[in-house]
Amino acid sequence: MKTHTNLSESQDSRLLAYGLEVKELLSMTNTETWTNELWTMFSGYMLAQNELGYSPSISKTFFTFRDLLLFFEKVEIIRNEK
Repeated sequence: MKTHTNLSESQDSRLLAYGLEVKELLSMTNTETWTNELWTMFSGYMLAQNELGYSPSISKTFFTFRDLLLFFEKVEIIRNEK
């Protein structure tokens, strides 16, 4: 029983640490700027594909990009709820 409590406390500490890192990252600029920067990076990456050649991981890159955009949309919703 005690092991479960320690595991839970350890997980809580880890989640708190992640949360603090995310909070620091998000405090650097607003979500609109993050989103615009992501579009700039992804657009540049896509434009470079002609020169870079075939990339088997392009679909993973797209889905990662999409997930990051969705993350910032959720952050904006949370900020507006306050």
